[in-house]
Amino acid sequence: MPDAPRPAAAAPLEAALVHGPDEVWRLSGRWTIEGLGPVLKSQALAVAATKLVTLDGSALDEFDTAGAWVLRRWLGPNAPAPSLLAWPLDAATLMKEVQTDAALPVPTPPRFKLRERLGMAAVGAASRALAFLRFVGEIALAAFGPLRHRRGWWLRTIGHEIQIDGYDALPIIGLTSFLLGVVVAYQGADQLRHYGANVFVVELIGYAMLREFAPLIGAIIIAGRSGSAYAAQLGTMVVAEEVDALRTIGIDPLQRLVLPKVAAMVVALPLLTVFADITGVFGGMVMARSRLDIGYAEFIDRFGRVIHGSALLLGVGKSVVFALIIATVGGFQGLRTKSSADSVGRQTTLSVVQSIFLVIVADALFSVAFSVLRL
Repeated sequence: MPDAPRPAAAAPLEAALVHGPDEVWRLSGRWTIEGLGPVLKSQALAVAATKLVTLDGSALDEFDTAGAWVLRRWLGPNAPAPSLLAWPLDAATLMKEVQTDAALPVPTPPRFKLRERLGMAAVGAASRALAFLRFVGEIALAAFGPLRHRRGWWLRTIGHEIQIDGYDALPIIGLTSFLLGVVVAYQGADQLRHYGANVFVVELIGYAMLREFAPLIGAIIIAGRSGSAYAAQLGTMVVAEEVDALRTIGIDPLQRLVLPKVAAMVVALPLLTVFADITGVFGGMVMARSRLDIGYAEFIDRFGRVIHGSALLLGVGKSVVFALIIATVGGFQGLRTKSSADSVGRQTTLSVVQSIFLVIVADALFSVAFSVLRL
């Protein structure tokens, strides 16, 4: 025999709100986001209740947060809490929670006084400084692995980073240093010519470029060029969860990502500094020839006699410290990136600003130390 047709399931009733005697309102049907259409269109919700009402929930089929907020809006902001009659336990609990939350005042952000804001800023700066020192220590500990096993240095990666940070930066470093040498010679030429001391422009250009300007301008350009690239690259890898993937497969991100960049920067920046010394002195020599009538041969001869090799070594030594600062700050800010594109830009900006600031601070400390040591 063919199967008897099953009776069709009764369609769930849509939400309804009916006014009864003694301010008793009877709720029935599905008070959910799917069944609230007729109630929202009815005239019953146009006027909020102003006195205590009783809500009869004995005929409720379903009830969710949408239904609770519709009832809350209908009751009005100043109406007392309704009396719930024959409500299912879960529906009554939800309605009471919505009623309680609606009665709470809207929270406002606290207003801190000036000294409180200064204190919080100081605490934040101290915590970031401690985090940076901890990062430096982690890099130092991570470097022991490659020192024991040469394969851990990732020589191919270091060579690639040297090409990007060093070789590709030669044009901008050379042009900037050449123009800086021209400016120094031009500014000094007018003053030296008044006293008949034209020949001393050699000392001015030599010591200014070798000791100060070449390492400093090279570090500032590399901080904006390569330091920002470090932070952006590492920050993008953090957002893409590539750093977490490296940790999952047992690879230390510091050894694989940060240490090659630090090693490459320590090699590339001193070489760039020497190149900046050459182009800067050449720019000053050209300007001395045109403004002070000092020939190229005379300039080179006096340069070799009066400029000591220690000036070059001091500038190159400073560039090594600047390289460590730039690479470490770039790696630190890059790995502190949060999971958003906005955080990548923010950490990249911080890496450039902090690198340049720390480079200038370190250069000032070097100047004080060299003065005390009479170097």
